[in-house]
Amino acid sequence: MNQKLKEKTRESLSAVLPITLIVLILSTVIVPMEIGIVAMFIFGAIMLIIGMGFFQLGAEMAMMPLGEGIGVQISKGRRIPVIILVVFIIGATITIAEPDLQVLAGQVQSIPNSILIWTVAAGVGACLVAAILRIFFKINLSVMLIVFYGVVILVSFFTPDSFLSVAFDSGGVTTGPITVPFIMMMGVGLASIRSDKDASDDSFGLVGLASIGPILAVMLLGIFYNPQGASYTSTVIASVVTTQDVVREFMSSLPHFAKEVLVSILPIVAIFLIFQMFSRRYRRKQRIRIAVGFVYTYIGLVLFLTGVNVGFAPVGSLLGGELAASSFKWMLIPIGMLIGYYIVKAEPAIQVLNSQVEGVTNGSISASSMNICLSVGVAASVGLSMLRSITGISIYWIIIPGYVIALALSRMVPKIFVGIAFDSGGVASGPMTSTFLLPLCIGVSEASGGNIMTDAFGVVALVAMTPLIAIQIMGIVYKLKSRKSGLTGSLHAEEADEILDLEEDVQYE
Repeated sequence: MNQKLKEKTRESLSAVLPITLIVLILSTVIVPMEIGIVAMFIFGAIMLIIGMGFFQLGAEMAMMPLGEGIGVQISKGRRIPVIILVVFIIGATITIAEPDLQVLAGQVQSIPNSILIWTVAAGVGACLVAAILRIFFKINLSVMLIVFYGVVILVSFFTPDSFLSVAFDSGGVTTGPITVPFIMMMGVGLASIRSDKDASDDSFGLVGLASIGPILAVMLLGIFYNPQGASYTSTVIASVVTTQDVVREFMSSLPHFAKEVLVSILPIVAIFLIFQMFSRRYRRKQRIRIAVGFVYTYIGLVLFLTGVNVGFAPVGSLLGGELAASSFKWMLIPIGMLIGYYIVKAEPAIQVLNSQVEGVTNGSISASSMNICLSVGVAASVGLSMLRSITGISIYWIIIPGYVIALALSRMVPKIFVGIAFDSGGVASGPMTSTFLLPLCIGVSEASGGNIMTDAFGVVALVAMTPLIAIQIMGIVYKLKSRKSGLTGSLHAEEADEILDLEEDVQYE
């Protein structure tokens, strides 16, 4: 086996193993499950580990170099209208390619799927253009975020209540494993030819701004169509008895996800071919490496999505329902927090973000500190989601104050932490959230007799929100430590030196 693939698989094992053990312990001690369901969960975990290993390597070989290369090429352009058109098309295309967008479209039956998908894609494309123009014109990220989220909060007052949680969830769902590595590295590429001290600060924030587009788009659709609500098809738990039944269940779902991921990957491949045709950026050896990377990405996502949808989603729903119906109902909050703390590490794009942060900041912000902050943030959000599912508290009472706090913090922390924080929200709310935590909350809501659309939906939005606060608090701590040690500004000095070398690095010699 490829040595790099072994390394990525070991990283995946360390990320997925804790959440697997927690669920297995719960199934033994508190919520007994049939052996067939446990076998499906374990089989899904194995596919998850292997899939994450392939995906991380594939993203490193293909998605990241392509995104960074396009960013560098765009930054050399001088015709702003052309840049706006190209960036909008790229943003819309990779959004349509995102597998989780199809799931979102299926939940909103009162709006035609094609209209919803194209509107969300246009929202991402428009916000990505705004993010690119921000880097070109050196606009303060905090100011843009305050304006954009101010509009979101204003529009939310006119959005149907039964549709609000789905709208907020859409921001996290549509910035998934396909879009995140690509968009993040576009930011690095765009900033790489600048030599000013703010260059590395501006390399972050693209994902954070792009994730606002789907929220606004779905809210506006909700107002325009005035739907009576979204819908949700309950997770069906397959009846399995033997290991042969388990294998058959996964094999029967594999072609569906293979086709879904192929449809998702092909637009990105088309972007690569068109980009290479016009720029001639990559030599033969680099083209082969990127092609192999696309294959790894494809294999990884097929295995990952099959494992998490077939093995993890049914267990999440069952676990939530059984706990809510038992005498351990209020234990759901600490149990949810424990699951949230570990599950974020299993998101396929988390390690991509952490590696980028550690690389661009020359190790000043370590991957381990990012992991801790993200885990704490997601633990808090899942705890709040469990509380909502049990009590029926409106998402307004959490999401609005949460974003006000996050936006207020953005005026107090070093600029680089603002971009990292708002990017981390989109990265943390990936497929593991939508296919394990959402069914978990739905199971709780159903067993508690609540309204699924208002009480269970919203977990993705909360998972996307709390890292914004956690990462920025880390920024305040860093700022205070820097002042005490007399090293204020040292991070920017190291970043500036790093950025000066990035143009050479992105050539992939």
